[in-house]
Amino acid sequence: MEYLDFEKPIQEIQDQYINCIIIEKKIGVDMKNICSQLKCKLENTIKKIHNNLTPWQRVQLSRHPNRPYTLDYIYSITKKDSFIELHGDRNFGDDKAMVGGFGIIDNNIFMLIGTQKGRNTKDRQYRRFGMPNPEGYRKALRLMKLAEKFKKPIITFIDTPGAFPGIDAEKRGQGEAIGRNIYEMMSLKVPIIVIVIGEGASGGALGIGIGDKVSMMENTWYSVISPESCSTIIWGNWSKKKESADALKLTANDMFKLNLIDDIIKEPLGGAHFFPKKTFKLVKKKIIKYYKELSSISIDSIVRYRKNKYISMGVFEDYNI
Repeated sequence: MEYLDFEKPIQEIQDQYINCIIIEKKIGVDMKNICSQLKCKLENTIKKIHNNLTPWQRVQLSRHPNRPYTLDYIYSITKKDSFIELHGDRNFGDDKAMVGGFGIIDNNIFMLIGTQKGRNTKDRQYRRFGMPNPEGYRKALRLMKLAEKFKKPIITFIDTPGAFPGIDAEKRGQGEAIGRNIYEMMSLKVPIIVIVIGEGASGGALGIGIGDKVSMMENTWYSVISPESCSTIIWGNWSKKKESADALKLTANDMFKLNLIDDIIKEPLGGAHFFPKKTFKLVKKKIIKYYKELSSISIDSIVRYRKNKYISMGVFEDYNI
């Protein structure tokens, strides 16, 4: 397990707790009281740190190298061997930063789509650090249209630092691909559930972010720009990234207060990276709950509500010129 700078106090007590258990097993000395005290101290330390997280610290947690990624969620919440990954946009190629396919959750078939990061250097290059090219968004849209054809609900998982900013991506119509997805998702005649599981940056996230139920994991962020990029534009370097994170109002709590998302999914104490299995169960439970709610509404009403929901976002003023 890797620890962030502000998690160092947790690491120290965790190491002491593990050593206590090892000593008891190897030497046979009764260490139950000491282990119990360390466990209690560990829980209190985790609570103290995680109850006072700054927006920048939540950004760091969303990028934690041990945090579950899209495929981790998909394989954990779907029935064993039921997920069938589909490839290609039928136009240019297959983008490995965007994954998707049909899978079964509680005997219901879903189309599951999401941005996928990599665990090691080779895999990160293969997945392009979770930054899709235009063909990634076009693949996602193809799969959404396929789900609509067979009347299957859609689940999307967002975890991306943004769409890939390369010249070739722009040449192939990056902006158009994202815009097309947003336009088409507004009218898809199937329920759409969106969950931000990590980073939700810019149009890269919005390209698969239109939904009837939009939720964020507790330690994630969703914004038009990353704190580092915001700091670079305004101050010319990354030195003000913490201040930028505060100003952007990008945390799950901020987004919920602004009525830009529908729900926050609480993570186990310490974060999703500490207890991934518990996290998968929480997410699965939420998905089933959302699906049951949406299944009781006619599809015409769902589409109408979805459009009105996004049209009503923001503040508008009329000026007579």
